[in-house]
Amino acid sequence: MSTPAPQLALLDLVPLREGSTPGQAIAQALQAARHVEALGFSRVWLAEHHNMPGLACSATAVLVGHIAAGTARIRVGSGGIMLPNHAPLVVAEAFGTLHALYPGRIDLGLGRAPGTDPLTMRALRRDRPETEEDFPRDVAELQRLLGPRQPGQRVVAIPGVDSHVPIWLLGSSTFSAQLAAARGLPYAFASHFAPRQLFHALDLYRAGFVSSAQSARPRVVVGVPLVAAESDAEAAFLATSIYQRVSGIVRGDRRPLQPPVAGFLESRPADEQAAIQQFLGLAVIGGPDTVARRLREIADRTQADELMLVCDIFDPVRRLRALDIAAAAFASEPVSMADPMVAPAIAMKE
Repeated sequence: MSTPAPQLALLDLVPLREGSTPGQAIAQALQAARHVEALGFSRVWLAEHHNMPGLACSATAVLVGHIAAGTARIRVGSGGIMLPNHAPLVVAEAFGTLHALYPGRIDLGLGRAPGTDPLTMRALRRDRPETEEDFPRDVAELQRLLGPRQPGQRVVAIPGVDSHVPIWLLGSSTFSAQLAAARGLPYAFASHFAPRQLFHALDLYRAGFVSSAQSARPRVVVGVPLVAAESDAEAAFLATSIYQRVSGIVRGDRRPLQPPVAGFLESRPADEQAAIQQFLGLAVIGGPDTVARRLREIADRTQADELMLVCDIFDPVRRLRALDIAAAAFASEPVSMADPMVAPAIAMKE
C-alpha cells in the first residue's frame, strides 16, 4: 500500500544573483511565492542568514510580512528565526504582529545556530554568552509569550499573547529533534545542506514524540535541494550554480549566486567534489521523470508530511519552471512542457 503523497513547500534563501540587487532578489522571492501558491504548495518559509554576500534574508520577519502581504492563502513563516540572535520577547512581538496582520497564515520556525560567522555572531549578540541550556529555555519562553496570559504575568507580548502562532523546531542534528519530540512540536530537518543525520533524527523524533496542544502527532518537514529542468543534462548544467555556492562555502569565498558553468564540479579537486556531494546528498537534480522518481523515493524513505524545496537556479524563469516540474511529480495531471507562461525565456548558455 503506497503512502500518501507529501505536500510541497518552499524555503527561500532570497539569493542575490551575480549582477542583481537586494530589491531584485526580494521581488523574485515574492514572484516565487505567488507561483507556488498557485501550484498549491503548503507554505513558504524565509531563512535567516547574516553577513553573507549571496543572500538577502537577514531581516527575516520583515520578509515574512512582505511575502504574506503579496500572497493570499499560502502559509508564510521563518525557516528559521535563529533564536540565539534574538530576545524571545522581541520574536514574540514580531510574530504576534504578523499574526494580527495575517491571521492563520504565519509560522514561527526556530533554529539554535547563529546563521553566520563568529565575528558577526558577536556583533548580533553583543558578546552575550550562549550555553546549551539557552535554546530549550528560550523556546519555552516563546511558548509562554505566545500562549494565553497567565495570572500575575507581568511581561506580556502585545501583540503576541494568546495568538498561538505555531512553533516549529528546525535542526540538522539530533538535539532539536529530541527537544521537538519532548515538547510535542513539529520538526523540520535541514537536509537541504546537512543530510547526514536525517534518518537518525527522524527516528528519535518519532519515537520520543509526546502529543501536545499544538500537535497530536509527529509532523515532519524535510529539506530538499531541487534543480529541475526539461532534461537531466540541462538540470546538471543548471546545478553548477549551487555547486559554485557550496564550493565557496568550503573555500571561505562566498559570493552572489553565479551563472552555470559547464564541467564545474569535475574541475574541482577530489576533496572539494566530495564536500559538495556530501552537502547536497539529498539533492534532486534532473528532468521531469528523474525528479518525479527521486521526490517519491525521498517521500517513501522519510515518510515526511512535507518536502520543503530549496530551489536556487540562476535564471529566475527557469527556477519557476523547476517548481512546476516538482509539483507535477505528485499531481494527477503533469504540467505541460509547452506552457508559454512557464517556458524558459533565455536559451541555455554552455
